[in-house]
Amino acid sequence: MSHDNDSANTSPTPKGHAVIADYLKRLDGSPGVYRMLDEQGRVLYVGKARSLKKRVANYAKPTGHTARIARMISQTASMMFLTTRTETEALLLEQNLIKQLKPHFNVLLRDDKSFPNILVTGHAFPQIKKHRGAKKEKGAYYGPFASADAVNRTLNQLQKVFLLRNCTDAMFESRTRPCLLYQIKRCAGPCVDRVSAEDYGALVTDATNFLTGRSTKVQEHLAAEMQAASEAMEFERAAVLRDRIKALTQVQQAQGINPRGVSEADVIALHMEGGQACVQIFFIRANQNWGNRDFYPRTGAGAGPGEVLQAFVGQFYDQKDPPKLILLSDPLDDHDLMAEALSEKAGRKVELAVPLRGEKSELVAGAQRNARESLGRKMAETATQTRLLAGLAEAFDLDEPPKRIEVYDNSHIQGTNAVGGMIVAGPEGFEKSQYRKFNIKGEDLVPGDDFGMMKEVLTRRFKRLLKEDPDREQGHWPDLLLIDGGAGQVSAVAEIMEDLGVEDIAMVGVAKGVDRDHGKEEFHRRGERPFALKRNDPVLYFVQRMRDEAHRFAIGTHRAKRAKSNMANPLDEVPGVGAARKRALLSHFGSAKAVTRAGLEDLKAVDGVSAALAQKIYDHFREG
Repeated sequence: MSHDNDSANTSPTPKGHAVIADYLKRLDGSPGVYRMLDEQGRVLYVGKARSLKKRVANYAKPTGHTARIARMISQTASMMFLTTRTETEALLLEQNLIKQLKPHFNVLLRDDKSFPNILVTGHAFPQIKKHRGAKKEKGAYYGPFASADAVNRTLNQLQKVFLLRNCTDAMFESRTRPCLLYQIKRCAGPCVDRVSAEDYGALVTDATNFLTGRSTKVQEHLAAEMQAASEAMEFERAAVLRDRIKALTQVQQAQGINPRGVSEADVIALHMEGGQACVQIFFIRANQNWGNRDFYPRTGAGAGPGEVLQAFVGQFYDQKDPPKLILLSDPLDDHDLMAEALSEKAGRKVELAVPLRGEKSELVAGAQRNARESLGRKMAETATQTRLLAGLAEAFDLDEPPKRIEVYDNSHIQGTNAVGGMIVAGPEGFEKSQYRKFNIKGEDLVPGDDFGMMKEVLTRRFKRLLKEDPDREQGHWPDLLLIDGGAGQVSAVAEIMEDLGVEDIAMVGVAKGVDRDHGKEEFHRRGERPFALKRNDPVLYFVQRMRDEAHRFAIGTHRAKRAKSNMANPLDEVPGVGAARKRALLSHFGSAKAVTRAGLEDLKAVDGVSAALAQKIYDHFREG
């Protein structure tokens, strides 16, 4: 009897179409989202259905499935369901859950960063600047641009043409003399009244006309002004206008492909090969090409083109405003439903089209050609990376090629503004979305204590991993740590990891060796003799690249922190001192440093500063 119970307790968890069929008894025809889970409770797949009962009935059939779906069914031990009011709502919920849960059998957009825009602010004298992220600031937004470089190039040329300011409002309010940009004819100088509000407003109008596609009107206006200035023998003004027209022409040429018949669209094309996919997207705004980006979505272990593109579109526009028109290389699995969902989300009509002829078809063909070429390069790089990781495993005597390498570096100047940087490399190369910076907080650290900084960084990093992913299922645990230093650093790091209870991660110290020169690096492992690689070994170059990347990232983070601390104004920390009173204090004393040294009576003499506030400012700078 006891033996029978033991057998029952150790019997395997039932899986497959029979388990799925059991759920049919409790389902109706409502739309909704379903999840398929394995015996450990991990989500295998998230899907949406117009009728949950009909969709699940398909999975309950023992035959007639593709190899991918059959594998998914065979691993399914349980399911979860969530009903929705409409199929559109189910589609949006499905894409949200896929991004959150990252199921193995779903198509997943792995790199979904925000794109920069150009913002013309809502100030009386608007500022023109780059903006990334949520549109919280008042003003007019133009974009998206494919990259920060594309925005910076355009802004640089727009400043030459339209002379709009790029300084912050605080700087604009506090200036008493024109800055260098005014001197080199990149700004009209509104901060010091070198241009009237009316004339500056005309410049803003010209800029927004250009950014909305009315560049011909702008050029005609500038040409007429130049002609009038020339006839009035105002040759200096005519020369300035000539330079602005030239700069405007350069902007238009720099935009590349400028379609005549498409004013606003995203052009999305897919190329699939060898189980991998590349999606290329071009941003067409104001009849101009504002750049392109490529993405390499995970294909969900064998999804077809319609499913890959549908997942891409749904996930890409989850946090982004879709344009009026989206041109596609292939029809989506639920083409009309996706158009309805995006229109509902945007609050206006969004059209999805697969053009077959004409200029729109040529745009898609161009994007598809780029996708094919990009995927070819990516596959070649991936093959090279695979060989390098295999070589790394052989050189460092690892059990298998590492899937995630973490490299750490610190940066500081005599202990000030200390930061730690972590970069990540793996089969896809450098994974920049996984990079992390650590502001060193240790109050007891001696300035320049690299051991102490490394201890703080690693302790914070692995305590968080132990808390958030103790079972190591999310792919965030490294297989290899590269440490900048020799045997001493490796021993110190090993002790830190032992204290944390993490002793199974390989670590290698990279010391510069004699002459501290590239090519003479020595590698240190705990309990092993140091060794070197041949000067022309590709694995050596790979390690050097990773170490240089970690150093670049740490230095860049440190410089940004130092710049921020240098720009800090001590008046910002005084309670009750807002922008207006700060301007009054700076105007009265000439500098923030002079305010910190001012006497109580001098502070009381400033317009808008009450006796109580003067006392507060005085006390603030004399505490401690």
